[in-house]
Amino acid sequence: MSSLTPARSEFLAEFLAGMRDELPILVGVAPFGMIYGVLALGAGLPPVTAQAMSSVLFAGSAQFVTVQLVSASAPAWVIILTAFVVNLRHALYSASLAPFVQHLPWRWKLLLSYLLTDEAYAVAITHYSAPSNGTRLARHWYFFGAGLALWATWQLSTAVGVFLGAQTPAGWSLDFTLALTFIALVIPGLKDRPHLAAALSAGVTAVLAYGLPFKLGLIAAAAVGILVGMWSETK
Repeated sequence: MSSLTPARSEFLAEFLAGMRDELPILVGVAPFGMIYGVLALGAGLPPVTAQAMSSVLFAGSAQFVTVQLVSASAPAWVIILTAFVVNLRHALYSASLAPFVQHLPWRWKLLLSYLLTDEAYAVAITHYSAPSNGTRLARHWYFFGAGLALWATWQLSTAVGVFLGAQTPAGWSLDFTLALTFIALVIPGLKDRPHLAAALSAGVTAVLAYGLPFKLGLIAAAAVGILVGMWSETK
């Protein structure tokens, strides 16, 4: 007979279920973390800074964009604004999850907001929306398990990438992997007309605005993509 109380055993079951359901996604996340680590060193970031960005920022797409802008010697305000625009989607994730976590104390809300990513949201919202025989009060442990599994994988894969980057000859140009990474992230999400319209309009804008200083074309492309996607959803 388990020494855990029924409540604690349910928390543990939810936690482990979240980690388990996140595992298939982690197979695809790990290579991106390694690529980020390599590119961060290539952009001139010290190893400690590159690793710290994964711990503090903990947002893959924003980290890739930041590395590119640092490599281009963009001003700090451009880097901050671009990362902000790229991560605006997290506000939508938060609004979607708010009804399920509003009963939690502020400490839990802070922790889960830090762990909120595309991959953690995908499994968490599915779990929250599914019917369950257990209490809904334990489901935040599922979210915690999924988010923690992703966080640990991202930190480890970044560390491996930083190590590999330190061993990579300076003459090897790996910048092309950044474009391949974003293509791999975008293509699976093009499932309907709004997403396709947003991607195409953002891509065209990025090409046309490529010559703008400080990589402002990235901000313009993101803004156009968001506006076109929202407009397409109303049609």
